[in-house]
Amino acid sequence: MNRKINKVAVLGSGVMGSRIACHFANVGVEVLLLDIVPKEATESNNPAERNKIVNDALQFALKSNPSPIYSKSYISRITTGNFDDDLPKIADCDWVIEVVIERLDIKQQVFTNVEKYRKPGTLITSNTSGIPIHLMTEGRSEDFQKHFCGTHFFNPPRYLKLLELIPTPKTDSAVIEFLEDYGQRFLGKTTVVCKDTPAFIANRIGVYSIMSLFHTVSEMGLTVEEVDKMTGPVIGRPKSATFRTCDVVGLDTLVHVANGVKDNCPNDEANSTFTIPSYITKMVENNWLGSKSKQGFFKKVKGDDGSSEILTLDLNTLEYRKKSKVKFATLEMAKTIDDLKTRTAALVKGQDKAGEFYRKSFYGLFNYVSNRIPEITDALYKIDDALSAGFGWQLGPFTTWDALGVEKTIAKMEEAGLQPNAWVKEMIAAGCPSFYKVENGIKYFYDIPSKSYQVIPGSENLLSLEVIRAEKTLWKNSGTTIVDLGDGIINLEFHTKMNTIGGEVLEGINKAIDMAEKEYKGLVISNDGDNFSAGANVGMIFMMAVEQEYDELDFAIRAFQNTMMRVRYSSIPVVVAPHNLALGGGCEMCLHADKVIAHAETYMGLVEFGVGVIPGGGGTKEFALRASDEYGDGIRLNVLRNRFLTVGQAQVATSGKEAFELGYLREGIDEVIVSRAHQLSYAKQAALNLSNKGYTMPVKRKDIKVLGKEGLGIVYVGAHSMKSGNYISEHDQLISEKLGYVLCGGDLSAPTEVTEQYLLDMERKAFLELCTEKLTLERLQSIITTGKVLRN
Repeated sequence: MNRKINKVAVLGSGVMGSRIACHFANVGVEVLLLDIVPKEATESNNPAERNKIVNDALQFALKSNPSPIYSKSYISRITTGNFDDDLPKIADCDWVIEVVIERLDIKQQVFTNVEKYRKPGTLITSNTSGIPIHLMTEGRSEDFQKHFCGTHFFNPPRYLKLLELIPTPKTDSAVIEFLEDYGQRFLGKTTVVCKDTPAFIANRIGVYSIMSLFHTVSEMGLTVEEVDKMTGPVIGRPKSATFRTCDVVGLDTLVHVANGVKDNCPNDEANSTFTIPSYITKMVENNWLGSKSKQGFFKKVKGDDGSSEILTLDLNTLEYRKKSKVKFATLEMAKTIDDLKTRTAALVKGQDKAGEFYRKSFYGLFNYVSNRIPEITDALYKIDDALSAGFGWQLGPFTTWDALGVEKTIAKMEEAGLQPNAWVKEMIAAGCPSFYKVENGIKYFYDIPSKSYQVIPGSENLLSLEVIRAEKTLWKNSGTTIVDLGDGIINLEFHTKMNTIGGEVLEGINKAIDMAEKEYKGLVISNDGDNFSAGANVGMIFMMAVEQEYDELDFAIRAFQNTMMRVRYSSIPVVVAPHNLALGGGCEMCLHADKVIAHAETYMGLVEFGVGVIPGGGGTKEFALRASDEYGDGIRLNVLRNRFLTVGQAQVATSGKEAFELGYLREGIDEVIVSRAHQLSYAKQAALNLSNKGYTMPVKRKDIKVLGKEGLGIVYVGAHSMKSGNYISEHDQLISEKLGYVLCGGDLSAPTEVTEQYLLDMERKAFLELCTEKLTLERLQSIITTGKVLRN
């Protein structure tokens, strides 16, 4: 069956339901969002009154931060209604998703009503985090049972990648195959098929890890700050680490899942670990649940001077106190190690309290996950996928174990009184020293039933830099690596801090273009870092400005501009594939590409205004060029104003879609892809397509219309008015005027056509002049000190 999803019904508009509806709208699906009629409106004929619950829930979701929707224009794809009046409309839907309260009896009642109107063959799923899936289909028709399974989205659905699929014994295997593919390609998810066991995979392991840590904290006398310092980015986990994550999720939610596992898994060897510690029980009794109750492990208070301060809970006294600094020798040592796997191995060897904590935590986790196979899954890679996508762990449990050395770690675990499951030793005995291996650019996992390595299903057709880098690297320097993607396409990746762009990255770009022009068909610029690029190396610019090395600074800016122009004017197609932050120079690189394949979660913007300068790597020039191409479509002063404000307000797109609306991406040329896993493969194909259809190097533009004094009048009057009203500072007024001067091509007496080089020279001159300003130097100093980019 060639199944298509054009319309989805979401039944239940609570926190999850409304946000699931938004994410389907994000990917272009028409959504019917339904909920109950308010008690006070049961006799009303007014749709507004009868749909108050669903409408209020949707509006609440849309006002939340971060937003669940890519663009406000997508809200029109969602139609609201109620169960009493609108349930028959599900007959037009291709997928019905139930997201009502977590009570089996209520879910079964909803399904009874759904079956009255659902057309045969329609997918029907329940979004639940713990209720046994097989119990939900009792009394349902054969067609219903065949097309039914559990779908566990993680909150917030737009941002968390995990989608767990839980079939029942009667679910058609074709339905699961379809949802696996749809979840990944269309919804951008890591789809993991789970067994119908309590808490499924991610929560079963993730909550075990948290509960184990809760007990370890008491045993080792650790503080909240110490634990969050040790369980955050240093081991490849989110900045929210452990206790901050608990505050965000809600302690009541965590306790509910833990109790569910303890009650429903009596044979779990770690059952006692799910016992709620006394200090957690007391916090729940006090309603200290985290963000939802304004206090949990952390509490935000205001001082006498009105400033805000975050206090930390003392787990011994259960009183809030000022944050304390964390310092362990093991953590200090780890700062010098960039590679995450190498760093993790070093942390476990630490001889202080931190090292002891890591050994205790990791060894217990390894033991637990080894015993969950085959209970919760038959394949170990699914556990790693679930923890990575659901909890943001860069290294899943088995990947971490590999990094420490499997056989060596088993000996250490046994010394600590832990005995991993027998299959792990059988793996070693079978001549398989690790859980994963890479051969010929393909990643394999150890398959327990066959006692051999097998290809991770679906991965053979997806490109991964992590997998192919070791065997396919063509060239590298301290900040970049060039990798052969095959079929005549090469890839340039950055691996500087925050993937900022300095001399080594510029060298890498030029080298990659040189290589591609000589021997290959095209170039992709992408990486698998946390961010595509946070922009130019501000530290380098600051040092040159402070030392008044303006010739060197001029040379550096010329090199940046020339490199961006090479991206635009090379004899081979250049495709840029950004994700997450693509700011400043990272955005300018995208502006000059032949084509951009942006991930949906790309936050793109020219933010140089925040440090007191204008975009100097061709970004200002490019906005003048794009404005010129738009002048024929409308009132040109309005076009100029919009382009000016985008840069002058340092506007950052909150999604790939919004990047089109702000003018960073081009309609009809650039594209957005929802699946991060497919992004590199798609970008490679885009470069190949450009080459195969006959790519010719573009001709440098000499026809860029700039408005001169006609536009400058508007810019100067606007900047003066904002300064007079005390909305901007004197320095901000100066930057605004410099920006406008470049966008307008200077004080030309009439609209004139100019060249790109003319605008680049003006851009560079304005950038250098701003770098001599005292306030600009102060802003740059602030960024060096705080590490923060000021942006709107």
